[in-house]
Amino acid sequence: MESLITLVLVLMPLFIGFVIPTNPKLTRFADKSLSYLVFIILTLIGIELSKVEELGSQLGEIALYVTVLSILTVGTGLFALMLFDRMRPWHAKKPTAKSQQHRVSIRGSLVQVICVAIGFVIGYFLPAGFMPPENSMTVMLMLLILLVGIGLKGSGITLKEVLLNKRGVEMSIIFTLAVLVGGLGFALLFSEVSWTKGLALASGFGWYSLSAIVMTDAYGAIWGSVALFNDLIREFFALIFIPVFMRKYPSASVGLGGATSLDFTLPIIQQSGGLEVVPLAISFGFIINIVSPVLMVVFSAWG
Repeated sequence: MESLITLVLVLMPLFIGFVIPTNPKLTRFADKSLSYLVFIILTLIGIELSKVEELGSQLGEIALYVTVLSILTVGTGLFALMLFDRMRPWHAKKPTAKSQQHRVSIRGSLVQVICVAIGFVIGYFLPAGFMPPENSMTVMLMLLILLVGIGLKGSGITLKEVLLNKRGVEMSIIFTLAVLVGGLGFALLFSEVSWTKGLALASGFGWYSLSAIVMTDAYGAIWGSVALFNDLIREFFALIFIPVFMRKYPSASVGLGGATSLDFTLPIIQQSGGLEVVPLAISFGFIINIVSPVLMVVFSAWG
């Protein structure tokens, strides 16, 4: 019953966001607010992480978990889509000259890590009586999903357009299954990780703000931080290697960003592959953004 409630709490704001009539001002407000909300969420995660007892002794384990999980989830998704490109070639536009936008995006990722560090420092010195309420993360989660829904609706993307992009749908299925295999591999390597936890951790697909909240609620701040840094590493890796893979492996290049292919890494995808690759990235990213929260909630509810 609790898992059903959590799923409703995740999906209801998304549907509400789609139901709200499209308004350019509202869409701009949602996009701007989403950026600030992500910073707040990451700071709250840092605060919660600071309250974990004997955290220093667990940093080595956290680093190991993040490293292995990142290699498995990024690696399986990349390999599967590279194989897909080999079997079903799709020729994107040749890469254009690089611009400074790539470097700006990297800096944005660093800011997100800094937010966690700032939250950790705040939480370390914050008296227990001034800690954020227990339901803060749930409220932030609902608000985050609502803003995402408004942004998706306001972007003019329809579900019909997404599903009509056959290659985008095929990529989404292949990517999802491959990354989940990586999650199972992670569970096999660590006896303390159940197969459902491995699948849940892998289901963030690069959506670090969402995965961090859901995993923190389900498994505690330690695993929330593992999910956060796993998905942030995907973002870093995508920003660096999207231009590298775009020419020979366009599907794999788009898939590197996971859920961020719809927004954060979309500029570098367009810059590297041209305008004709954008519909593919939007279709893939849209589907992954819908699938990710559902899988995380379902798998984490099983234990």
